[in-house]
Amino acid sequence: MANLQITEVKPFIPAKDFAISKHFYESLGWVIKWSDANLALMENANQRFYLQNYYAKEWAENTMLHITVADAFSSYTRIKALLESGEFAPARVAEPKQESYGALVTYLWDPAGVLLHLAQWIHA
Repeated sequence: MANLQITEVKPFIPAKDFAISKHFYESLGWVIKWSDANLALMENANQRFYLQNYYAKEWAENTMLHITVADAFSSYTRIKALLESGEFAPARVAEPKQESYGALVTYLWDPAGVLLHLAQWIHA
């Protein structure tokens, strides 16, 4: 078996409108650590991903990120208020849902259609 000695994994996330997607993620607390015309390295709590200035509908609508949060309901409440302005349409958020795998999950679709699972682990 190969030992790749992985030190980090950073997915590439599509953006339909690069400027709006950067602003959307910044509004959620992500910080742009580096950016050029085609790529932005986004960071929040030492977690990173690349936001890419590229869009393919099938790719965007089939991309999901599982993000652990401390409180799924308060995340939902803050995001719902943020989205009410319509600034990030068609982004949307769903009320938290208890999933069978032990997490309370707020589902959030970004402006490109990427699905974010904001999961609070529930320990019995």
